[in-house]
Amino acid sequence: MINRQSHRKDEHVSLAKKFHQPSQAGFMDLQFIPNGLPELAVDNVNLTTTFVGHKLDVPFYIEAMTGGSPYTEKLNRQLAQIAKDTGVALALGSASVALKDPSCSQSFTVARAVNPQGMILGNVGAGVSPTGAQAVINLIQADALEVHINVVQELVMPEGDRNFHWLANLQKIIETVSVPVIVKEVGFGLDQQTMERLQAIGVAAVNVGGSGGTNFAQIENFRRPRKELDYFKEWGLTTVQSLYESHNVPDLQIVAAGGITNPLEIAKALYLGADAVGIASEILTNLIDNGVAATVQMINDWIYGLQAIFTALGVHNITELRKRPVILSPNLESYLRQRQLH
Repeated sequence: MINRQSHRKDEHVSLAKKFHQPSQAGFMDLQFIPNGLPELAVDNVNLTTTFVGHKLDVPFYIEAMTGGSPYTEKLNRQLAQIAKDTGVALALGSASVALKDPSCSQSFTVARAVNPQGMILGNVGAGVSPTGAQAVINLIQADALEVHINVVQELVMPEGDRNFHWLANLQKIIETVSVPVIVKEVGFGLDQQTMERLQAIGVAAVNVGGSGGTNFAQIENFRRPRKELDYFKEWGLTTVQSLYESHNVPDLQIVAAGGITNPLEIAKALYLGADAVGIASEILTNLIDNGVAATVQMINDWIYGLQAIFTALGVHNITELRKRPVILSPNLESYLRQRQLH
């Protein structure tokens, strides 16, 4: 019998696909200036990045989506195979459910069984105990741990939390566990002040999880009987706005996620300071619709696409990419001016 939490996991996957939409993460507000004489070959491009102590040959990875039910076990097995075949890292969905119901554990452990050498990130909620966080790390043999903060999702979720005293517990998790901790928003973005508070307690990195991709306020409101909290679907900062918010928080590693759907958006996220880029909905939708082989092909196409963009701009690596000129839209310029960002 599938328990209530496992059923919710399946609902989330179904509704994430139902509400999948073109990116609204703000990347159209930023335009690269072309380079007609790049003086560079594709083979000269180096896409590597260093993230929470790990060298990644590809600067984007499969972001946390799923786990906790028989159906999501199948998806995690497939995602792990895709990660293995393409060489990208893989983040699993929240494994807090496995702490409450050990029968769900295999839906998470399958990833390491399929991909024994790849980088795998675990995921728990901000309210989990430090002991529970380490148990999840041990369970899936995680190389790093994402701890998600999701105030708006919980407030809209019919059975969600209503108490959000998280900061002290986050610090205890960071001080206790054996791997780097990445604090992750789930689609509502992060502002400079929140990132500064997280940096002060010792996080290794933050995932800005901006609005513009999977909208958990929309998903959770759909699950409500009266669907009365629809206005929360407009909540949050876009991924682009959140990346600019990070510019005044030096020495903090940044993951860009939220509404990233193609190599050009990945390149723009890297330009804006991301050390790594997470993609969830676009990969999940392609996997469900087209299968493993087609998704492997899509990711390999993206890797070449990113190399092609770097070549067209005449940049060898991410450091050089960040020196290229760009044009910003009036709306983005206004946001940066009002927020006193650069």
